[in-house]
Amino acid sequence: MVETSTQKESAPLGPRQWPAWLGIGLAAALARLPWPLQRGLGRALGSILHVAFRSRRHIAERNIALCFPELDAAQQAALVRSSFAELGIGLFEFARAWWGSVQPMRHGLRVEGLEHLEAARAHGRGVIVISGHFTTLEISARLMCDYAPLAGMYRPHDQGAMEWAVKRGRLRYAAAMFTREELRPALKHLKQGGLLWFAPDQDTRRGESVYVPFFNRPAYSLTSTHQLARLSGASVIAFAHERRADGGYTLRLSPAFEDFPSKDATADTARVMAAIESMVRKAPSQYLWIHRRFKRQPDSEEQGDLYR
Repeated sequence: MVETSTQKESAPLGPRQWPAWLGIGLAAALARLPWPLQRGLGRALGSILHVAFRSRRHIAERNIALCFPELDAAQQAALVRSSFAELGIGLFEFARAWWGSVQPMRHGLRVEGLEHLEAARAHGRGVIVISGHFTTLEISARLMCDYAPLAGMYRPHDQGAMEWAVKRGRLRYAAAMFTREELRPALKHLKQGGLLWFAPDQDTRRGESVYVPFFNRPAYSLTSTHQLARLSGASVIAFAHERRADGGYTLRLSPAFEDFPSKDATADTARVMAAIESMVRKAPSQYLWIHRRFKRQPDSEEQGDLYR
């Protein structure tokens, strides 16, 4: 396992952290409930969140209306409700991935495309594994780590206790975890033939970004996949994951992107976002629609207007 400096830190235990530790303890306890019960509780929790979190529901409604204009109002509303139900289940999956057992999820698991990963790793080459922010994100990463030694790149949590506990939970299965600021060790990991997994599909305040199409709308998108591939010489493959109707999971790895990176960061970023859009279209209710994906627009007069 690659060790980063933050992996050596002791747990923050000051009084300001106590409420967070109580929440973490509760989540860790809930992670040990039987999986069928968790699924039912997750759907119920999703229904509560759909009603209680009006601002997030509004964001999800706007995103789905923007991305699926071909659906009528009733179909869009049904997709919003389904997305919150999937989110509720996903919260229990997060807890299981970090602090519980994933043995129930291994039953009926389908893993496709491992041959593409092996081909991408030929001659010791590193591989960048891209995905989107789906409710299945964490559980799928943990399940894939049974087959491939993924390391992750992520945005650290602002709350100290939560950051420590979540990172420790991820390191139960990940080869390493790098924050966005730990670029040099992440590049070293790739240059040594490692696998680096992350989701570059959100509009963040940090990092070089460009406008590229996402569901036929301009979306401010990180160029990080292009930059990491250019600096490390790594291949890039897409990682799709889905919670099936029968309760099982499907993990799917694509063939490596051809002629990537090019000299055009915008064109490469458009290819990355097109791959993620394809994933979303296959499992739209499982995408995290509560993020303001289109909050920034090329026309300054439209900034923020899409969510009013």
